[in-house]
Amino acid sequence: MHKLTSSVTAMALALTAVAGTAMAEYPEKPVEFVVPWPPGDLEDVLTRMIAEDFSAAYGVPTAVVNKPGGGGGPFPGAIDVANAPADGYTIGSFIIAIPVVGPQIGIPELNPDPFVPLGNFLTYPFVIATNGDAPYGTMEELAAHAADNDVVLGHFGAPLVPTQVTMGLAKEMGFAFAADAAFDALDCNTLASGDVDVINTTLQLILPCLDSVTVLASIGSERIPLTPDAPTVAELAPDLDVALWNGLFVHADTPQDVQDKIIAVAEKTMKSDRAQQLAADTGAAVYWQPAAEVVTQIQSDIATMDRIGNMLAN
Repeated sequence: MHKLTSSVTAMALALTAVAGTAMAEYPEKPVEFVVPWPPGDLEDVLTRMIAEDFSAAYGVPTAVVNKPGGGGGPFPGAIDVANAPADGYTIGSFIIAIPVVGPQIGIPELNPDPFVPLGNFLTYPFVIATNGDAPYGTMEELAAHAADNDVVLGHFGAPLVPTQVTMGLAKEMGFAFAADAAFDALDCNTLASGDVDVINTTLQLILPCLDSVTVLASIGSERIPLTPDAPTVAELAPDLDVALWNGLFVHADTPQDVQDKIIAVAEKTMKSDRAQQLAADTGAAVYWQPAAEVVTQIQSDIATMDRIGNMLAN
């Protein structure tokens, strides 16, 4: 009888443990934020702020993992998030290219789009820039120079949004780059090396040498406060108006209550003094755009990129 009682008790304890595991409240173990680019740029800095706040709010360790895959794909960081369990323990911090371009360029894991947005939190101060001693200081002067001289463009990847916008702008202004090349990082050293003549990059990466470069234009509909004299691409070519944003994404099957917990922390982080100070220091827009609005934004951006693709194909 004693053995039977012991067995029943042991079984009950085991079932309780299993039930407790199944009902464990998220999060109960380390959470990973995946950034598909090298460290140091604005999405990386802000994602680290979110991770720190998430750890403080829920008492679990967090890590920001950079998994770059330059050249416009295959976006190994995004693929890792797509292949991870849909449980909220692997969160993607993605630029516009992942949901807008990723499904279109032959990456099976990203087509159809496996993600849902939690919210956007950053619009990059993205610029087209050249050395300060270049023989052109405006896009119009660059167009005239390119008529008789080879101009090489450095970018993050040919299929990516800023590259397509930059090439579209060149076509609108009557010229084409003689060559182009993809880089994982586009900073002061890229221009100083002489490997390329013009780069499209985030202002964050060239802030240390901003006094020795010329910003020819910014990509987006609003001029950047730190470079107020540089026109926007939208001013020069209204059909090319597209903003370059970054947001948080999870696998589409992630439970809504889990999504809500991530959102609660990220939204609070973006409203924090340190996040808003980063915006003031870099010219970035830092905010929280709800998921439903991001879905609409993605649909609009896909239409814009289709229009740019057709322009470049003709």
